Amino acid sequence: MVNTLDIESLKVIVFQLADKEYAIPVSQVQGIEKTMHITRVPKTPRYVKGVINLRGVVTPIIDLRERFDLDTSSDNESTRIIIISLDEMEVGFIVDAANDVMDIPKESIEPQPEVVGSLEEEFISGVAKVGKRLLILLHLDKVLNTLK
Repeated sequence: MVNTLDIESLKVIVFQLADKEYAIPVSQVQGIEKTMHITRVPKTPRYVKGVINLRGVVTPIIDLRERFDLDTSSDNESTRIIIISLDEMEVGFIVDAANDVMDIPKESIEPQPEVVGSLEEEFISGVAKVGKRLLILLHLDKVLNTLK
């Protein structure tokens, strides 16, 4: 039997970067961790902060602020690493805060708006209006494109 809730809505993790809220499907999230020691790896793009050893798995860590060319900020109490899994690969995203888990009704998801000159534009799969909130849905394949 098919669960109609899965068809009518998308369950996402909502996180903060600067003054915007982003969302990624819960199905691709393996966990949310507090910041920890990251071992630098030479000759990687500047947004790849290095790797962590997470429960015996060496996981690359990407600073999403740098990936989207946003102003960098120092880690604080709310900074988190969201571990995602895509095509048999685990990667961690450094985000300002992991806000909540929510169901987004499919009808509230709109295609990516045409934002002229936005560097993060290619990473966006759509936007969702939920109440007074505007959530930016990420296209994880494109965010991770250079790592594959």
